[in-house]
Amino acid sequence: MEALLGIIFHFIGGTAAGSFYMPFKKVKGWHWESYWIIGGLFSWLIVPPIAAWLTVPGFSEIIRATPFETIKYTVMFGVLWGIGGLTYGLGIRYLGMSLGNSVILGFCSAFGALVPSIYYNYVSTPGKTTFNDLLTTSWGRVVLAGVIICLLGIYICGRAGMLKEKELSAEEKQKSVSEFSLVKGLIVAVFSGIMSACFNFGIEAGKPMAEAAVAQGMNPLFQNNVTFVVLLWGGLATNFIWCMILNIRNKTFKDYTNKKTSLSKNYLFSAMAGTIWFLQFFFYGMGESKLGNGASSWILHMAFIILVANMWGIVLKEWKGVSKKTKTTITLGIITIILSVILVGYGNSLK
Repeated sequence: MEALLGIIFHFIGGTAAGSFYMPFKKVKGWHWESYWIIGGLFSWLIVPPIAAWLTVPGFSEIIRATPFETIKYTVMFGVLWGIGGLTYGLGIRYLGMSLGNSVILGFCSAFGALVPSIYYNYVSTPGKTTFNDLLTTSWGRVVLAGVIICLLGIYICGRAGMLKEKELSAEEKQKSVSEFSLVKGLIVAVFSGIMSACFNFGIEAGKPMAEAAVAQGMNPLFQNNVTFVVLLWGGLATNFIWCMILNIRNKTFKDYTNKKTSLSKNYLFSAMAGTIWFLQFFFYGMGESKLGNGASSWILHMAFIILVANMWGIVLKEWKGVSKKTKTTITLGIITIILSVILVGYGNSLK
């Protein structure tokens, strides 16, 4: 029953993550950097402490009592993840919901599973999985096989994007994804997927705060909410600095007060997108507390996001007008990534 609840929570979180960009599409007359940072203020600064206040009373005292080293590494991974989150928005902008999420989250899944084990191979930490463990154990080889299949799935999705690029006219591509650019999008998506995996590392770095919350009698279901507050400070810093740079460079500060646009709707939809975004990790934390396996939780979360994002891709008709071969290729790529995610999760569960 605990595992089933964990899967349900991850499904809700994955649905939120795969859907959060939709309200942004309702924002009119604003440049990307303007609506992105307004949504980000809700995602990373406003909503997380509210969620922590409601579920982990006294969370601020826990943070103040946490050793500086823990705070430092949690924020550091948040900064690195913030770079991935920032480029995630650009990846979706250039590739669309379907192809963009498949490539980004495929890489995020693979690196989220591998990088920690490579790190622990050189920095001995009791109880942590090393890369040698993956090579020398049956469950580890299952995980590695899943990662290899994941990379194959990413290649297939990239191939589908190349076919789409050749088949559609510039006008048709603009209709499906207004700023479609395969080469630019793939470069951004690969980088975003690698950096986005740092969020999982940040959760691990901030575990002492979650454990302190449980030790003080808080509901284990919400223990990660206190970690998210600190982790997302790093993400806010990265995104805020970059969006302000773009506001200055593109002279878009006027977006925030431009009465020629529907300001109330733009702020509302941006706030909705930001709030929905945070809900993915609110429910992710609940799911992880039920499954008790960080790596498997991360992989399961990615699988649900890929599924939901591609459902939105169908609704938005991002693959309308392409040949049957191209549709079959993107479908095969998505199925391959999901299969790899399940395989990695299964391998970690065997551990």
